[in-house]
Amino acid sequence: MDLLNKFKSFRSLAFILYACATLLPSTVLGRDRIQIVGSSTVYPFATVVAEKLGRSSSIKTPVIESTGTGGGMKLFCAGVGEQYPDISNASRQIKDSEIALCKKNGVVDIVEVTIGNDGIALANNSATKQGAFTRSQLWKAMAAKGPKPEKWVDIDPSLPDVKIEILAPPPTSGTRDAWNALVMEEGCAPEIKEKDKKSCALMREDGAVIEAGENDALIVQKLEANKDAFGIFGYSYLSQNLDKIHAATIEGVEISLDSIQDYSYPVARPLFFYVKKAHVGVIPGMREYVNEFTSLAAMSDEGYLSEEGLVPLDENEYQSVRKIAADMTPISGVSTSS
Repeated sequence: MDLLNKFKSFRSLAFILYACATLLPSTVLGRDRIQIVGSSTVYPFATVVAEKLGRSSSIKTPVIESTGTGGGMKLFCAGVGEQYPDISNASRQIKDSEIALCKKNGVVDIVEVTIGNDGIALANNSATKQGAFTRSQLWKAMAAKGPKPEKWVDIDPSLPDVKIEILAPPPTSGTRDAWNALVMEEGCAPEIKEKDKKSCALMREDGAVIEAGENDALIVQKLEANKDAFGIFGYSYLSQNLDKIHAATIEGVEISLDSIQDYSYPVARPLFFYVKKAHVGVIPGMREYVNEFTSLAAMSDEGYLSEEGLVPLDENEYQSVRKIAADMTPISGVSTSS
């Protein structure tokens, strides 16, 4: 074969290889950056860590999607492989049903990392009087099985004489799950709770409670526009917008860093992310991302995440979390050895 024919053959082969590369899905060719899904509450913290990692190393900035905790877990637990997310953020602990879904789809060796504490705020426009509620009053205002009052004053004469409008997270949200457990179930009328505890969490569908989606920043904007409405979201969004909104007290306790950390605030909860250990060492940067997130520079009292509104863990809990993250220790009941 002369040189010209060899070149033509080489060029044809190169074209075929190029065509295959462009037609095959990226999941077959490999993925060069971390994919993260899940909680809108954890999203801003994860974004700060991801951007810092992308700027300070050769690792490409992870891609983060705010899907809500439930939506993220569904994607995370769908399988192992480059077409599935590597990490799922969560504003409540993984459910037994999600662990079962993960195991069914071969997702085992899941590492649970507690990143800090958070409080769920019930906030309104700062131009309006600050609210003060009990969990019983909030249940009556929001519950499908409750009295369904039109105005707050219909619940108690001390409450505002305005129409009840509460912007709430959707059912896929971990914040909604936590609110249900800490407010709706705790404030539920005893006769309803005794008959069917699950029904305590059912919310009104007559316009008093409005599902506002996973975008907590958008809820803040809506509170700016509607002075009578209240919104439910994590403390970090409150702390970043104190010039526009303020939070109600619940059971007489104001939401603050201290009341969240010592859990005296009734609607305090931990925050998490979950790592698919099978992807560590396969998807570039996963161990580095986890190490950065759990570093003292990020998670301590003076860490850069505290500036974003994350309430730090106490020292003993932090050391425990740091060891779990460093060793990539899976949660019990989901590992290959279980």
